[in-house]
Amino acid sequence: MVEQLKQAIRDIPDFPKKGIVFKDITTLCQDPVSFQRMVDIMSHRYLDKKIDVIVGIEARGFIVGAALAYKLGAGIVLVRKPGKLPYKTHSESYLLEYGEDTLHIHQDAIKKGQRVLIADDLLATGGTAEAVVKLVERLEGDIIECAFIVELDELGGRKRLGGHEAYSLIHY
Repeated sequence: MVEQLKQAIRDIPDFPKKGIVFKDITTLCQDPVSFQRMVDIMSHRYLDKKIDVIVGIEARGFIVGAALAYKLGAGIVLVRKPGKLPYKTHSESYLLEYGEDTLHIHQDAIKKGQRVLIADDLLATGGTAEAVVKLVERLEGDIIECAFIVELDELGGRKRLGGHEAYSLIHY
């Protein structure tokens, strides 16, 4: 079943810059059977983990994060780029494989001790996920795991998750 999901992901060569092969999950998401399978498989892993909130990372992490939050009966917290959240925020800057960026989270988004699942579409070098881990830790959330649809294993991103466990449905 996972192999079928892998086949639903499209490769876009040289995006966003030459030499990068972008793993496009939009083709998986637009197919109702593949999308439901992905959500069902991923959510099943966390059914007994008593997750309080899912932290979805802008922007494709909102897709998987919201679906998992619904299936698990959890809340959804959005981590966004600068200028997108209307309340007081904490921020964390990080390096990308093709630049630098900053992410923000509302200062009251996670209560101390809440059980948190961080969700995104893809784990590559780990810079984005590392920044989100730091934001959640700053709010004293209890990170249960970081969940990804896709992981690019050779880039070693899980080493940057501050010792937190990671789960990826599909590996390349």
